[in-house]
Amino acid sequence: MSFGEMSITLEDVSILLKIMGTDKVVAVDNFSRYTEDSRKEAIELVSKLLGVTIEEAEEEVNITRSLAIRKAWLKTWWSPTGKSKPLHYPPVQCTARAFLLYLLSCTLFTDKSGSRDSIAFLKLLENLDDVRNYAWGAAALAYLYRQLGSATKF
Repeated sequence: MSFGEMSITLEDVSILLKIMGTDKVVAVDNFSRYTEDSRKEAIELVSKLLGVTIEEAEEEVNITRSLAIRKAWLKTWWSPTGKSKPLHYPPVQCTARAFLLYLLSCTLFTDKSGSRDSIAFLKLLENLDDVRNYAWGAAALAYLYRQLGSATKF
């Protein structure tokens, strides 16, 4: 950011956060609106990628009444003293996804609630080898500007 300029740029994000901004686009289809289809997909995604039962995933989505899960729920399941018994993946992969989802929602994509994690980002964590290839810096900057725009509306 040059002197006198008040805009945050992708270069600023790259320097401040030490993350690149020009790799694979961070985009998730079907998670922009809460519909019955997106709700079902979210429940299946939580169950498959975090290793909980469909019933447990559905209960959590019903509690939040959105395409999100609570941070407290993540802590309960995936903390060292949690009760998680992953079904589809080795425990380390489920735990890694839970941690990365928590990290993303607490740092780059925090919202005003401060207590929920968007399930949309979980979709990007399906292939853990691919996570480093996303343009997280560009996504964080776009998200920041969107949140600033929302905050200025009455």
